[in-house]
Amino acid sequence: MTLPRPASPDGADRAFQVDLRGLVDLLSHHLYSSPRVYLRELLQNAVDALTARRGLEPDAPDGAFGIRLFADGSVVRVEDDGVGLSEADVHTFLATIGRSSKRADGIAEQRGDFIGQFGIGLLSCFLVADEIHVLSRSARTPDAPAVEWRGHGDGSYSVRTLPASARPRPGTTVTLTPRSDTGEWTRPNQVHALGRHFGSLLRHPVSFSDGSAGAPTVSVNPEPAPWARTYPTPGSRSRALAAYGEEVFGFAPLDTIELDLPAVGLKGIACVLPEAVPAGRRHGHRVHVKGMLLSEQADEILPEWAFFVRCVIDAESLRPTASRESLYEDDTLAAVRDALAERLRAWIARAAASDPELLGRFLQAHHLAVKSLAVHDDEILRLLLPWLPFETTDGHTTLDEFARTHRTVLVTSSVEEFRQVAAIASAAGLGVVNGGYTYDRELVHRLPEIRPEASVADLDPATLTAHLDPVDRETELAASAYLALARDALAVFDCDVALRTFHPASAPALLVDSREARHERTRSQLAREQEGGLWGDILGALRQEAPRAQLILNQLNPLVRTAVAIDEPELARTSAEALYGQAALLSRRPLRPAESSLINRSFLDLLAHALRKDS
Repeated sequence: MTLPRPASPDGADRAFQVDLRGLVDLLSHHLYSSPRVYLRELLQNAVDALTARRGLEPDAPDGAFGIRLFADGSVVRVEDDGVGLSEADVHTFLATIGRSSKRADGIAEQRGDFIGQFGIGLLSCFLVADEIHVLSRSARTPDAPAVEWRGHGDGSYSVRTLPASARPRPGTTVTLTPRSDTGEWTRPNQVHALGRHFGSLLRHPVSFSDGSAGAPTVSVNPEPAPWARTYPTPGSRSRALAAYGEEVFGFAPLDTIELDLPAVGLKGIACVLPEAVPAGRRHGHRVHVKGMLLSEQADEILPEWAFFVRCVIDAESLRPTASRESLYEDDTLAAVRDALAERLRAWIARAAASDPELLGRFLQAHHLAVKSLAVHDDEILRLLLPWLPFETTDGHTTLDEFARTHRTVLVTSSVEEFRQVAAIASAAGLGVVNGGYTYDRELVHRLPEIRPEASVADLDPATLTAHLDPVDRETELAASAYLALARDALAVFDCDVALRTFHPASAPALLVDSREARHERTRSQLAREQEGGLWGDILGALRQEAPRAQLILNQLNPLVRTAVAIDEPELARTSAEALYGQAALLSRRPLRPAESSLINRSFLDLLAHALRKDS
């Protein structure tokens, strides 16, 4: 806050006129996520003051300086034993928006020791109060007087010097008188909860009192972070870290991974989720900076593929954004993200090498995350590809087991193609993997890198039809009239018709039609419609003979044997259309409007024929 300067002559510099209420409204709606951050900002200022005091008195015993929270329903008070402020400091730093006291007296060179970077945290108190009272005494001068500063929501403030007896020890006390509409953030139990929420990992002692008779002063952070404690055995350490993860996130971790990056002063744990999560859903991670909780939703700390863990970390060198609720994207954060990703890869590798039971439970829940990692990580590919589950004609199984049974592994390009051929390919002894899911086709094609004896090929219609048995010549001739009528009826769909024998006999027909073939026919149709124009010439130059779909009728099926013997032309055409429609439905691909119309028409025609026959 700056007091307005007198009017200046034209051309002279003028001071900005600050509307403090408007600025507070801006902070509350666009910078801070909630009014609760006022306590975090006060805690942060106190911690930075203690850090500066420690710099002045490096030989002071541990625990000599601390922070005390007080709330009794009428006031909220935060008191620290930090470096304090002189009268000049108060005028310079508390009365000027955007200036940080951490720039003063050479402290700028030590900014890495402080949490705050922006010097506007005190304004957050106006989110819950109309007046801020600060009483401070500087530790830099032994006989420094106490200084009182009162800031008001209308932008005014007052400063006065008090005798040293007004605050016998150096430090600062900030007192807020909450507004009536902010009780949910300033009640004693809420202040205590917010203190624990933001300050549970702070390295300085923080206590809380509500002032009630007989109520003890309680510690907000009674123990250091769980990864900083000593334990009698590795097992007890693992259990303690898992219990902490469950307390923080609300689920029992499948496993916990310790994170330690000394170069940036980062420590923490990653908790492996016990259940699968949708691909791409990124869970927020709890990030502390120098013990102060920065964010519960910091998804930028890990790469996108690591959605199978949630982390709690505390770091020294990560840089917070202006709101101090997320991390600034810089080279340090990028390096930390890469290093943490390497820790997760190492955990997967260890599980693969030494704990197959844990690996199995992990892959059962998170195979998609591992597949996304294996696509780009040769080491993970080598370790885990044989163990990853895939949908195959032998059911859901690992590639290792599937490759032992099928020397040649065929892979489809889409889910619909797999659904279309799975039953028939299985009956024919073909080993087919569903390659339609994300990453699966690419990973299956890399199987020979791990198992050189395995052969992988894309499944195409010719491969499948080559494994279907032809009918004898006499049966083919007897069905030729029906097949001709069927081809004519289905010509509008660029579909040929053939008669074969295959298992299972319960399947009357198989529609063999790849997505690429449908796209090529669509392009050819567009070219025909544009004949004569420039666009038609371009498409015509690209045109090739469009591959046709093929409806393969199963001679082993009783319904087909009856159909090919029909001697009524219209009924034969209708039955062929019905068989095509049924095969198209079984392929589970999206139906074109003409196909939907054909299915409805053929059903009604067959129903009408049956009713006429019965009448």
